[in-house]
Amino acid sequence: MSRVQLALNVSDLDQAIEFYSKLFGTPPNKRFPDYANFAIVDPPLKLVLIEKADERSTAGALNHLGVEVETPDEVGITSTRLSGEGLATNEETATTCCYAVQDKVWVEDPDGAPWEVYTVLADAPVETGLRGDGTCCAVDETAPCC
Repeated sequence: MSRVQLALNVSDLDQAIEFYSKLFGTPPNKRFPDYANFAIVDPPLKLVLIEKADERSTAGALNHLGVEVETPDEVGITSTRLSGEGLATNEETATTCCYAVQDKVWVEDPDGAPWEVYTVLADAPVETGLRGDGTCCAVDETAPCC
């Protein structure tokens, strides 16, 4: 099953978790001090909350968008299709990000909104944090974090 991912920057993770738990009628699937994700069944949605209290006002609420797929093959097929359509892609294989090991491909929409198509290969140790070193998963610190 594929599902759309919406990653939001939030200024207060506890308040955001309380709100989205009520909105979607389900608790978070994963919870860390600076991160939470919801695996919502109806509607099929992966909602990711990333606490950025000091950056929220300048960065806005949208962190990035994504589509979670089931297999690495689906990521590869999507990457090939997107680059065949003339889109600039950035592939990451077995990258540690958002407390998980993932394969993914990134593209940007015409306004610069980042989209990822990804699959989770395994959970990563808690100490790896968002990017494996406790920081955002993108190499460019101004880029989105998953």
